[in-house]
Amino acid sequence: MCEICRQAAIPGFGPSRRNLLFGAVSAMGIMLANAAGAKEMKAPPKPQNVLSPDASLERLLKGNTRYVEGVSRRHDFKHEREALAGGQNPYAAILSCADSRIAPEYAFDSGRGDLFVCRVAGNFASTETVASLEYAVAVLNVPAILVLGHDSCGAVGAAIKSLADNTALPGHMPSLVTGVAPAVKAVSQEGSDVLAKAIRQNVLDNVAQLRSATPILSAAVEQGKLKVAGGVYRLRDGRVDMVA
Repeated sequence: MCEICRQAAIPGFGPSRRNLLFGAVSAMGIMLANAAGAKEMKAPPKPQNVLSPDASLERLLKGNTRYVEGVSRRHDFKHEREALAGGQNPYAAILSCADSRIAPEYAFDSGRGDLFVCRVAGNFASTETVASLEYAVAVLNVPAILVLGHDSCGAVGAAIKSLADNTALPGHMPSLVTGVAPAVKAVSQEGSDVLAKAIRQNVLDNVAQLRSATPILSAAVEQGKLKVAGGVYRLRDGRVDMVA
C-alpha cells in the first residue's frame, strides 16, 4: 500500500468535513478577491460618470435645465451601446413614477447607461425597489439617488379617493394605495390642495426611507458615499423642483 493510501485508510487522518468546508470557503474567498481585483482594474465604460454625490446631483439639475430650455444634447446611441455591452456605471439612480409622461432619461438629458431607473406608480420604495437601489449603490457605485414625484399624480389621487371613500381599487392596485397611504394620511387634515401636498410628502417620506434603509444605503449615506434627494416634476414645462 502506498503512503498516500495508507494515510487515507487511517481513521481521522483523511480530510475531515470541517477541513473540506474550510478549504471551500478559502477557495471562494480567493475567487471573490480575484473578481474584486479584476473589477478594480477594469476601467468604467463611461469614465465621465465617476462623480461625487454633489456632482451627481448637480449634473442631474443641469441636464434638466437643458431639457426645459429645449437645448438637449444629441446622444450617440450607437457608440454608447457598444461601450456599454460589457458593463455599466450610471452616475445616478432615479426612483420615479411609472406615469408615461415622466421619462427620467429625457427629463435629465441623459444618455444610455447614465441613469439607473426604478419606476412604479406612486414612486414609493417597495422591498424590491430598495433591493434594486442597493444593487445600484453597492455594485455599480452610484453616488446619488433622486426620488422623483410629479404633479397631478394619478396614483396619489386614487389613493386619496380610496382612503376617503373607504373603498378598494380592483386587482392588485390596492398595493399602490398602501404604498402612498402614509403621505396621504399625513396631509389629509391640512385643508385645500391635498393632492399637491400628498405628492410632496410622498417624496419626502421615501427620501427618508431610503436614507435610513439598512444595511447598505444607510451605511453609504453615513460614509458620505451616497446622497438621497427628492424632487417634483412639473408636467407643463418639465422642470424638476427639488424638495429634499
